[in-house]
Amino acid sequence: MEIKKKIKQTWNNWRASNSDAVKILVTGGTGYIGSHTVVELQQAGFEVYIVDNLSNSNIDVLNGIEKITGKMPVFENIDCTDYVAMDRFLSKHEGIQAIIHFAASKAVGESVKKPLLYYRNNVVSLINQLELMSIHHIKGIVFSSSCTVYGQPDVLPVTEAAPRKTALSPYGNTKQICEDIIMDTIYSNDQLKSIILRYFNPIGAHPSAYIGELPNGVPNNLIPFVTQTAAGIRDELKVFGSDYNTPDGTCIRDYINVVDLAKAHVVAVQRMLENKTKKNVEIFNLGTGRGLSVMEIIKTFEKVNKVAVPHQIVEHREGDIEQVWADPTYANEELGWKAEESVEDTLKSAWKWQKYIMKKADK
Repeated sequence: MEIKKKIKQTWNNWRASNSDAVKILVTGGTGYIGSHTVVELQQAGFEVYIVDNLSNSNIDVLNGIEKITGKMPVFENIDCTDYVAMDRFLSKHEGIQAIIHFAASKAVGESVKKPLLYYRNNVVSLINQLELMSIHHIKGIVFSSSCTVYGQPDVLPVTEAAPRKTALSPYGNTKQICEDIIMDTIYSNDQLKSIILRYFNPIGAHPSAYIGELPNGVPNNLIPFVTQTAAGIRDELKVFGSDYNTPDGTCIRDYINVVDLAKAHVVAVQRMLENKTKKNVEIFNLGTGRGLSVMEIIKTFEKVNKVAVPHQIVEHREGDIEQVWADPTYANEELGWKAEESVEDTLKSAWKWQKYIMKKADK
């Protein structure tokens, strides 16, 4: 609740000197993190515009957003790699002041199998946004990056000062490339600003259960596979490796509640628009500061939701990092943001969402 109060207070102060609702473009806004961020933006008073090609999301997400906020965001089905379509959209909706860029392919394992898809989707889509920002007088961009840029860190927890390592997957490499493109672009044009948010592992769903993580096809991320297995949609969950150098042999990640993560984007946009950034490109780690193993997540999910998750240990998955978790101190102190939700409540929200979508499907 502290973060929500801070966002509201900051926004009210800023709105006092800005009478019109501020327009924000959210690319990939019907996706998992994007949809939760749209909710938080609308609840903070922003006028939100969404472009998404629905390649890994569902148009029904818009109804969920409206149920939560009471307002349907402007939406157009556009692929962000289509420069002409994006230019036409921004000409149609003049006055957008900032972009939050989520639109990208995001599965580590899939990126190893389909590298060109990832380079096209992730890199070209960003280049288009950056080129069009100058043309349409857009002030700043918040970029959805990832802790994968750190590779397997030498020191844990990971601070923003940690060196980026050679990427272990094409997905991770696209995030490094995109960060470099942003830095070079902002350096060449001091009228633009960017905040790069390096996520750790977002999980869970909105407490209302009206929106959550629902990938098309077979899930690539852990939690939707856990919930679908618990629901009997999948026969069993595959745990990739049990002989890593961790207490129980399974990979360790920093799992952050998706609503907590979404709130950080609101704070970041406000920081850019209020010219409170200390330099034209800022980077923040978004995590809890706590690492949990895959088996810890499975056991905690089973305990708090009182359901079984059949699982089997299989071979390592190419591109996976052994263990990584954040030192979120800089984001806590500089942004005034902090992850607040417990992993137990987060896993409860994920199961609530799974039951909600199953109930809808039965109608």
